[in-house]
Amino acid sequence: MPNAVVMTGYGPPEVLKWAEAPLREPGQRQIRIKVKAAGISPTDLALRAGYLREAIPLPPDTVLGFEAAGTVDAVGPGVTGTSIGDGVTALLFSLGGYAEYAVASIWTRKPDTVSWIDAAALPSSAEAAVGVLRQLDVTSGETLLLFGGGGSVGIIATQLAVARGVTVISAVGEHDETLARELGATPVRYGAGLAGRVRALGAVDAVFDAAGKGVLADAIALAGGPKRVITLSDPAAADFGVTLSEPTPDRAPGALDETIALLADGRLRLRAHQSMPMQQAAEAHRQLDSGNVHERIILTLN
Repeated sequence: MPNAVVMTGYGPPEVLKWAEAPLREPGQRQIRIKVKAAGISPTDLALRAGYLREAIPLPPDTVLGFEAAGTVDAVGPGVTGTSIGDGVTALLFSLGGYAEYAVASIWTRKPDTVSWIDAAALPSSAEAAVGVLRQLDVTSGETLLLFGGGGSVGIIATQLAVARGVTVISAVGEHDETLARELGATPVRYGAGLAGRVRALGAVDAVFDAAGKGVLADAIALAGGPKRVITLSDPAAADFGVTLSEPTPDRAPGALDETIALLADGRLRLRAHQSMPMQQAAEAHRQLDSGNVHERIILTLN
């Protein structure tokens, strides 16, 4: 049997174990991928810790990972335009990326100019960025406040919004201020007085919380109510009447095709990342939990 990083329960990173897992067969319009790289998203950390257990309950022995890149190993009935051996990047709404093999329903061809690691770093972040911008319905001339502007989702969302003529105010730490400016946003520093610093820049039409770290009260005050405030992972969303945007197939259809093309053409910048062997997934989660790692971590398999 192949191996996967199995989540043995909710809790600290130690619940992630490299162990044997069943080899799944692709179903109707699905493919199976021999994984070369898989991304770790902030939502993975929240799922593992149990913060989202009410909103997104997980079955026993879940394999985390919303995104993976690799070669097609098998195709299910109804699949056209994709053959065994093709290089692809996939968005895994049913999870399963931290594994030697993953089954996908949404994928796109990996251009030769895109590395395996970059391909694995794209899907989840791109889908979330495209999806939440669509849900917020931000348009040219509006102002978007983005919490977590230096994160993987925030970086993509900033570029997409700026390209549409949206003014982006990006809440970041000191180390990401220069990056925010390079992406076309106006940075504001996290910390006491943030709301005042944002107000000094002008009115806010919508708020995208890509950080999920207790900013919803400020977000609602700045947006004039919860209607156009969306968070990706703050478990207190319902308490504030704010939408918790969940990864679903209808949130942003076509997001992967759109963004992989931008990436291949050099028109999309990803968050800086490093790689670790997939067998060290627990250590990767531990480092990300610490808050001291300012790069994404991509899990790799030889």
